[in-house]
Amino acid sequence: MYQSETAPKWIRGTIVGAYQLAITIGLFLAAIVNNATKDLDNSGSYRIPIAIQFLWSLVLVIGLFFLPETPRYLIKMDRYDKAAKALGKLRRLPVDHPAVVEELNEVQANHLYELSLGKSTYMETFKGTLGKRLLTGCLLQMLQQLTGVNFIFYYGTQYFERANFRNPFVIQVITNSVNVASTFPGLWMVEKLGRRNLLLLGALGMAVCQYVVAITGTVAGTTDLPAQRAAIAFVCIYIFFFASSWGPVAWVVTGELFPLKARAKCLSMTTASNWLLNWAIAYSTPYMVEPEYADLGSKVFFIWGSFCFVCIAFV
Repeated sequence: MYQSETAPKWIRGTIVGAYQLAITIGLFLAAIVNNATKDLDNSGSYRIPIAIQFLWSLVLVIGLFFLPETPRYLIKMDRYDKAAKALGKLRRLPVDHPAVVEELNEVQANHLYELSLGKSTYMETFKGTLGKRLLTGCLLQMLQQLTGVNFIFYYGTQYFERANFRNPFVIQVITNSVNVASTFPGLWMVEKLGRRNLLLLGALGMAVCQYVVAITGTVAGTTDLPAQRAAIAFVCIYIFFFASSWGPVAWVVTGELFPLKARAKCLSMTTASNWLLNWAIAYSTPYMVEPEYADLGSKVFFIWGSFCFVCIAFV
């Protein structure tokens, strides 16, 4: 929400999508650390990766002191002078610069128009067109998780190891590096191809790759070397389609869906739906693939691929 309210409108999609880029970089660094500590035969094998996470939290806390409040929020609170200073700081322009004045007047006019429609409560976010927008945002975030990408990033190492792949930790580093690199074209294409087209293209590409991995693992098996190579290749292609489409675009679309008066409430619920499904998938996936439970193995990709077709229908 902070990014969507502070970014210039001509590059807002790219800036908001950069949130996903930060996530991919974090996953990539985590994979490197895990690979570096995997051979430790003491508690450092898990304590070091956990401890390093606190460093990034410290960077975030310190950085927050230097961030201005969003001009939209300050306008909402009737603090016009502070809003002008905040916008000038964000744009690196004097507060009386024509561009700052014009943008601030636009924000204020938009806010006054929304006030004329009445204040928004949590109950009102579920009604009428706003309720449809909220449902769209929540489903978009939930489907982003149901594409199965976090199965690779959370349990990829265990999956590759149980499937007798060589160097599962190295494979995990490779998949995460593909994730980072593939996010950059997504940040460019979100402005060039549009949100809807990119979501459709990404969902189709993911569905095809998921089914290829599932069929290869089921028919040829995971112990066959050519089958392993094909599986790794299509997992990487699948990650490319996700990272360049549903990864960043889901955040971009939800950031643009809601009016100012209800944005904070609606975005809190759409983000909560994303992390709720994130937790549900992280919790349930071991029961789906482990031999002592459902023992789906590579067949689990049929499930993720089917949800990708649901994504196409939804878009």
